[in-house]
Amino acid sequence: MTDFNTVAQQFTQFYYTTFDENRSNLAALYREQSMLTFESDAVQGAAPIVEKLVSSSFQKIKHQVSTLDAQPSNSEGGIIVMVTGVLLVDEEERPMNYTQVFQLLPDGAGSYFVLNDMFKLIYG
Repeated sequence: MTDFNTVAQQFTQFYYTTFDENRSNLAALYREQSMLTFESDAVQGAAPIVEKLVSSSFQKIKHQVSTLDAQPSNSEGGIIVMVTGVLLVDEEERPMNYTQVFQLLPDGAGSYFVLNDMFKLIYG
């Protein structure tokens, strides 16, 4: 049995490193049935998700993960991952707080893909 915490940690590190360096490289993590809700705006499918992520008005983004929690999510080996952290955007000195939740499913080839991805900035 795969250790869901290890998978969650490895996924999170890969996801945010890739996002911060070249968001378009995240396409391989999504499938046509994948869905992203980004600040209450939902899109479905790998291409529309990557288009949404790449179209951000921010040029430079750096994620700093504060917490990471994971749980097994179904009998097929799915994993729910919840992340909180701060975003450093462009040259802005004040970080923005965020939370993000992923549901990962096995892809049948020994890896995982993102079925659900929900991102929300935390104001206040």
